[in-house]
Amino acid sequence: MTRAFVPPVQHGMKILNREAFKKTVSTLAMRVQAKHVGGLMKNLSSELLNQPRLRNVANSDQPDTKLILLRNDLREEDISKLPEEMKSIIEKENLGFEQYSMDLDYSYWTADQILHAVIPAEDTPASYTQIGHIAHMNLKEEFFPWKELIGQVILDKNKNITTVVNKTNNIDTTFRFFQMEILAGENNMIAQVKESGCRFKFDFSKVYWNSRLHTEHDRLIQMFKKDEYICDVFAGVGPFALPSAKKGSIVYANDLNPSSYEWLNENVKLNKITKGIHTYNLDGREFIKKAVEDLQATSKEWKTFDHFVMNLPATAIEFLDTFHGLYRDQKVRFDATQSAKLPMIHCHCFTRSSEPANDIIERASQVIGAPIDRATSVAHNVRNVAPNKEMYCLSFRLTPEMAFATR
Repeated sequence: MTRAFVPPVQHGMKILNREAFKKTVSTLAMRVQAKHVGGLMKNLSSELLNQPRLRNVANSDQPDTKLILLRNDLREEDISKLPEEMKSIIEKENLGFEQYSMDLDYSYWTADQILHAVIPAEDTPASYTQIGHIAHMNLKEEFFPWKELIGQVILDKNKNITTVVNKTNNIDTTFRFFQMEILAGENNMIAQVKESGCRFKFDFSKVYWNSRLHTEHDRLIQMFKKDEYICDVFAGVGPFALPSAKKGSIVYANDLNPSSYEWLNENVKLNKITKGIHTYNLDGREFIKKAVEDLQATSKEWKTFDHFVMNLPATAIEFLDTFHGLYRDQKVRFDATQSAKLPMIHCHCFTRSSEPANDIIERASQVIGAPIDRATSVAHNVRNVAPNKEMYCLSFRLTPEMAFATR
């Protein structure tokens, strides 16, 4: 079996030295007639060099011939031990064997291979999330001595990345975005991404954005219908709000973070959305009350939202208390409207429970002050965020007991 080529070990390197990763490797090569290369390559596929980013055929110094490169653990004396079919092909077609050398350098090795060669650990921190031109890493403390080197390697090995950042342990407690440190590249935190048919532009150092949530964004957006009213309580820069408005829903979108609010409005313009979206910069509880009031003011009959989206998993459940008695002053209108419906709530949250649905429903019921119907509610597993920590979305319809509570 061919052995993967690996770069020279450079344990102790803290400042990247690309010259240290030069290496000459050699393998057994079989000289054959150039016209027979295609057929031989097919018949000998399991015995070829088959190394990533290297060709299995090289030029020969003799006319009308080529060198077929064989797996690098094979020696000329091993040819006699190959299966008879292989051996007969080789004996029939080859014009001789020789050792073929290749000079490999920093440009050949992958980021993961370079980091394995430098960092004496089983796992290497080569993974990142890409947000536009930014590579966003979340380095463990054990890798901090190499963080600038890691950033430079990621930058070198990815043509579309011009900035590499690491999430620090500090988090803005009011606006819930992580502070960043630049590991390599230019100091440009204005990212542009495409998602759900929309373009988003924002300062990644001042707002929250997680590209891994695009599937969850799409899942909920697909539930929303044209002309339905959507209330996005923690809208960020608009990953739920903008695509929903673009498909014809009427969206009331809010974020407490002034930077998120600024970029939300900028993205409305960027996507040329001229109607069907109303933006706010309020605390979540204030916004829920204000949005319900503003929407009801547009009609003398019962009118409210079809869906509330609460995508702030660390604390969204705590805001459910706002729905306790939220509509008590509108009960007469509700009762007088034959087709009146109460809204669906989509509340994101984290859980570490071995019974996640029970845990989430119990917590949400306690905060909202009334039992959530387990038979009709849905606890959807969004993603794993850490060992024994899952992100869920609890979807349930507000009940009259919750909405019209008097105390």
